[in-house]
Amino acid sequence: MFETVASIPAGTQMVIAFFLLMAIGVPVAFSLGLSALYAMWLIGFGFDLAGDLIASGIAKYSLLAIPFFILAGALMGSLGIAERMIRFFRVLIGSLPGGMGVVGTVVCLFWGAVSGSGPASVAAIGPMLIRAMEEDGYSRAFAAGLVSTGAAFSIVIPPSIGLVIFGVIAETSISDLFIAAIIPGAFMGLTMLAVLPLAGRGQGKGRAALDRLSPDPYAGAPYGTRLWRSFRDSFWGLLTPVVILGGIYSGIFTPTEAALVATVYALGVGGIVYRTLTLRGLYASLSDAASSSAVVMMVVAYASLFGWVVTVEDLVGSYSTALLGLSDNGAVILIVIMLILLIAGMFMDAVTVMFISLPIFMPVVRELGWDPVWFGVLTMVNLAIGLITPPVGINLYVAANVTRLRIEQVARGALPFLLASLIGLVVIAAAPEMSLFLVRLLGG
Repeated sequence: MFETVASIPAGTQMVIAFFLLMAIGVPVAFSLGLSALYAMWLIGFGFDLAGDLIASGIAKYSLLAIPFFILAGALMGSLGIAERMIRFFRVLIGSLPGGMGVVGTVVCLFWGAVSGSGPASVAAIGPMLIRAMEEDGYSRAFAAGLVSTGAAFSIVIPPSIGLVIFGVIAETSISDLFIAAIIPGAFMGLTMLAVLPLAGRGQGKGRAALDRLSPDPYAGAPYGTRLWRSFRDSFWGLLTPVVILGGIYSGIFTPTEAALVATVYALGVGGIVYRTLTLRGLYASLSDAASSSAVVMMVVAYASLFGWVVTVEDLVGSYSTALLGLSDNGAVILIVIMLILLIAGMFMDAVTVMFISLPIFMPVVRELGWDPVWFGVLTMVNLAIGLITPPVGINLYVAANVTRLRIEQVARGALPFLLASLIGLVVIAAAPEMSLFLVRLLGG
């Protein structure tokens, strides 16, 4: 038995060890680090090299965007910016039959342009939206499924933490990735809205659902007055994506600098305009952002060890060659890659999946002549679907936690949107121009 194990290359043993550690419940970051250290020991390299590899893995300027985008999202949630946006969308479309379902979808997608993180979006705005949809006549499971799906596409809609990570790993322009994701992100939102009337049939009564949770200060006023005043109150929050994305696309600042601009902007709006900034709230936002950023950055740090072994053992060459040898048909290879990403996304977060898979997939992408920007958007959509795919869709777990439902109930509520999302994924894969049109139009 030991001779059989010893005959397996160290890199392959590392991959097996990683999945075994994950299976017994070891956190992702430590599974990456321990399996990589095991492989380094097999190869014969000293562990003193690990510190240098970890340091070089996280010492990338582009990665600074991650903690600042997370902090910006936390601040906008705690400073009442999210609540004001929800109120505006409620007044705008919430009076329609089933309107809170539309409001929930739009707010989740809009919040994606602020937080860039699926699970963080569920945790930040999920409780308010789910309870509001319940008051509007939706079942709690259906509401949780809708919010889980809408929040999942936060990693597609720019500015997206996932796209930042993809750009760093694949050495692809992050600005081009942000531009390319706009139309596909909006398209995935439209697929949700298209399936909503059928999936939510018999639910949603159009009542003033948020009044008990977020009282409307303009209740009783004419519709036009309520709409104008809610828009005025939420204007600075609604302007956030315009400031962030407009600055990036116009060349005023880079995506990394945009993360800092978003944080300063949130502090300015909360402290000067809304005057909701307090030391206690600021401390809570900093604490939440620090803990969330630490989780992501630990994965990045230990993934650098994992990636070094992948390079030394030439797993990229052997695995990508095997992938290319599956078929001469590029469509078949693309389907295989998408299935791998979808299955991996069921069990691991998007950052981990990208660090493990992209070094193997990107040589295949280049060999087949696919546009890496289009492939980046396609990867994000696929991984977003993984966030709501049982058995371990992370968004489903977060939604189950905030609603006190079983994950099976949330998964059933998300099922119609999951099926619609898979159809959307096929369309984006079959129509690269949907992703590349704006990039070419803007000269990317």
